[in-house]
Amino acid sequence: MKIRTLIVDDEAPARSRLRQLLKDEPDFEIIGECSNGRQAVAAIEQQRPDLVFLDVQMPRLNGLEVCQAAAAAGPMPRIVFVTAYNQYALQAFEVHAIDYLLKPFDRERFQKTLQPAREQIQRGQPGPLNDQVLELLRASMDGAQKPDRLAFRIDGRVIFIRSEDIEWLEADGNYVQLHTAGASYQLRDTLTSLEAQLPSNRFLRISRSHIVNLDRVREIQPLFYGDHVVILHDDTRLNLSRNYRDRLERILGRRG
Repeated sequence: MKIRTLIVDDEAPARSRLRQLLKDEPDFEIIGECSNGRQAVAAIEQQRPDLVFLDVQMPRLNGLEVCQAAAAAGPMPRIVFVTAYNQYALQAFEVHAIDYLLKPFDRERFQKTLQPAREQIQRGQPGPLNDQVLELLRASMDGAQKPDRLAFRIDGRVIFIRSEDIEWLEADGNYVQLHTAGASYQLRDTLTSLEAQLPSNRFLRISRSHIVNLDRVREIQPLFYGDHVVILHDDTRLNLSRNYRDRLERILGRRG
């Protein structure tokens, strides 16, 4: 079976370079290319690649934020970080990500990076790398400064919303419903993409379909079979999946 590979970089020449090098590797199949983080999150969720060459520095969602968003939605593919910035590459290397490519790179360096990825994928070893990537994300994202307000294009207008004014978000097909105290907005986006743009110490995904602002949570009540219901200050009731409960307890424990 061929190793299904996704290329993510906001620079066209960088994508072209990876594409040319991979064409000489018969056991690798390029299933897609992405020029920004939002496209990458969607492609990882929908196409489930085995391997992703992921640029670290991209606008809106950088490589680390892409990983954070994708990890929240399911198993992570193998990641090779691609960067022109030594500090990011070294950070990825120090927590034992598969490897990194420091721009500019030659064929020898590329093949040296490719070989361990090939061997690990063929042996079906998803666990250790997933944990390492998540540790990298936690170290990098904890305390990271996110924008105080977000900009959304709606019906030809650009709407600015302060993150603290967002109460909860709900996945709705190809859209996301964003709720504030005074209004609701339908956004052409994914829940995982928006999750990566929101402060992780304030917002929490409580199910595959919902993210809540923890400052708006009034109480949590148990239901059946390990599920709970989250009740907001305005009496909105949202189900908390047991798969997400540990994350909520950890954050509330840190806040307490």
